[in-house]
Amino acid sequence: MKREKPVSIDKSNTVSLKIAMGQMLVDGGNYKKNLKKAVNMIHEAAAKKCNFIVLPECLDLGWTYPNAKELAEPIPGKYSDVLSKAAVESKIYVVAGLTEKFKDKVYNSAVLISPEGKILKVHRKINVLDIAQDIYSIGDSLSVVETEYGKIGVDICADNFEDSHALGESLIRMGADIILSPTAWALPPCFKGDDNPCWTWETSFKKLAKTFKVPIIGVSNVGLIKDGIWKEFSWIGNSLAVTLDGKITAKGGLGVDKEELIITEVEIYKNKPKGTEISALINSEKHNLKIRI
Repeated sequence: MKREKPVSIDKSNTVSLKIAMGQMLVDGGNYKKNLKKAVNMIHEAAAKKCNFIVLPECLDLGWTYPNAKELAEPIPGKYSDVLSKAAVESKIYVVAGLTEKFKDKVYNSAVLISPEGKILKVHRKINVLDIAQDIYSIGDSLSVVETEYGKIGVDICADNFEDSHALGESLIRMGADIILSPTAWALPPCFKGDDNPCWTWETSFKKLAKTFKVPIIGVSNVGLIKDGIWKEFSWIGNSLAVTLDGKITAKGGLGVDKEELIITEVEIYKNKPKGTEISALINSEKHNLKIRI
């Protein structure tokens, strides 16, 4: 029986990234107000010397906004142009969720914008919830983007469900050094804000990060959902930054009114396992596993 070669990771070869998590208030359908708020957070993140800012899912209109088909814009287009201009003014990488109009379809998309204002990546959400499929079409591709800081993987919210880790693993097998994920975590009206119902998200992020030695950052919005299928639910923040060792290094406030800009620093390995070495790494983790999270 063939034995797998042990996998070692050069932990001395790391790069530190300073990342802003823009846990912003989103007002459903009010794209002008929402984009203005996003721009302000981009400028603030740059003033704090961040390399990247990650903003929430569908920050323009709000997740599952009922008139999304009428108000969605192409990418590049009116909404993404606002963010690209802010990226140029601030000289910062921007990751943000937008509602994308493409021909006769609408996608729940995320953009990665360079400090020069170029859209380097448009990711269309793949793991679209069944209740949202009458609004959003299903994305059909994954890829990573090379930057001076490393390779960036972008996905969206439920793409990181624990039963969808194949999507994150695919990004990592493509070479992603970090995964940046706009999200919109919501809870029903009975939520009181005095407990933490988001442990499933935390567990999912920790397992993905720890197994593959890749940090992951998910940034949610806050605010009351005023229209649509989840009317009167609340976006509740709880944005997460998880290190490559599976530890939470930063967390946003939990609650409908917890708007804030969270600054965190995470390290990425520059010489991670790749190809079949990743399989050996997974098997090694399972052998020890004892992933206790």
